[in-house]
Amino acid sequence: MTTETRNIPCLITIFGATGDLSHRKLFPSIFHLYQQNQLDEHIAIIGVGRRDWSTEKFRNEIKASVEKHVQDTEKLDEFMEHVFYQSHDVSDPSSYEELLTFSNELDSKYQLEGNRLFYLAMAPQFFGTVTDFLKSSGLTETDGFKRLIIEKPFGTDLASAEELNKQIRRSFKEEEIYRIDHYLGKDMVQNIEVLRFANAMFEPLWNNKYISNVQVTSSEILGVEDRGGYYENSGALKDMFQNHMLQMVALLAMEPPISLNSEDVRNEKVKVLRSIRPLKESEVKQNFVRGQYDKGQIDGEQVKSYREEDKVADDSNTPTFVAGKLLIDNFRWAGVPFFIRTGKRMKKKGIQVIVEFKEVPMNLYYQRDSELESNLLVINIQPNEGLSLHLNAKKQVQGIETEPVQLSYSMSAQDKMNTVDAYENLIFDCLKGDATNFTHWEELKATWKYVDVIQNVWDNDKAPFPNYRAGTNGPIKSQLLLSIDGFKWWDDIN
Repeated sequence: MTTETRNIPCLITIFGATGDLSHRKLFPSIFHLYQQNQLDEHIAIIGVGRRDWSTEKFRNEIKASVEKHVQDTEKLDEFMEHVFYQSHDVSDPSSYEELLTFSNELDSKYQLEGNRLFYLAMAPQFFGTVTDFLKSSGLTETDGFKRLIIEKPFGTDLASAEELNKQIRRSFKEEEIYRIDHYLGKDMVQNIEVLRFANAMFEPLWNNKYISNVQVTSSEILGVEDRGGYYENSGALKDMFQNHMLQMVALLAMEPPISLNSEDVRNEKVKVLRSIRPLKESEVKQNFVRGQYDKGQIDGEQVKSYREEDKVADDSNTPTFVAGKLLIDNFRWAGVPFFIRTGKRMKKKGIQVIVEFKEVPMNLYYQRDSELESNLLVINIQPNEGLSLHLNAKKQVQGIETEPVQLSYSMSAQDKMNTVDAYENLIFDCLKGDATNFTHWEELKATWKYVDVIQNVWDNDKAPFPNYRAGTNGPIKSQLLLSIDGFKWWDDIN
């Protein structure tokens, strides 16, 4: 629940501070909050890492990163005076004793009121170790708040997620744990709730009486690049579908909460995720399609196949593409399929939601055997943030023929996928104590329970990979997934 709106005193301790995420996202985001006066002089940041660096060396590295990723660097030198570094061994108790002493010194110097935010930007296998030591060292014993931000992946299946959750809960309460999903920090993802609940024209139509299907697509033109080792152990199902994609489904399908309190919003999301019709193993093949990219052309350049990428097995069974059909068994959505698609090395880059409305009962404007164009609500999350409404209108000629028209609103033409802004929003939310756009354990448990069934089937069934060329819209079978129900992917809609 939000208790304060701005200028919250806090000591932010970032584990894994010398890593790529910290340099590209976290420090540029925190700096921008400082620059926008959302943070003030009562703030201090400790970067924790294995490298034997001095604070001066660390500041120089961070300053260079901020200058690279933030256009306006006014107040950067002032901000850097609040940034410090400690070389740290996460398995050594003495490192935490030194961190406690340093934290207390900074708390006193900057009048931080005992508020502490710990950000674990590191491999998940260290989460339990770090949180145990944070408690045993006394770092979590404070008069102010203590909060923990952790990155995905949170486990590799339900069993490992439950074990990890038990470890972390030894040191932090559920309301103190902020499981970050950067998709939930995107402005247009957060706008889904506003679009639905602040506009009387949409909410009465937001149900199975008027909507025929919902499509959610997240496509990338990039391959796995230097993440082959990680991706081999996750694939598109765990890297994208289990978290980002199902979170968007929850926002699209949830009932109106009784308030915008984080707990009320989360409760409605959990209800949706629990209402997704469970799959039997025998149903996976007819409801889900997996793919892996072959060599092909992207923007006129030849690119290699997934199996040719660095740290990827020659006979890899890892999917780089997943498409699925979900059914939500509740009163609002009974019978409405939600089609989800995510993949790498696809034809274009974008994150898009398309809500297709049902046809009018009788076509009065064409021949009886003709169909009107579908009414669509298109929510573009990336790259061109905005929305459009596709309607039918009379042609500007004699007669009564119709033509499709588009009412559009574009928020920005800038590609903001996984940029500073998403992390900036989420870090600020955490400082305020607003957990609305973070993943609750019950949400996580519901998504892993659903995904485990799919993963178990795929683990025991060798796929005929590769099965789609780079630069295309994925396997042909993903088209059939919709055509069986009389639908199609709206690939060329903006």
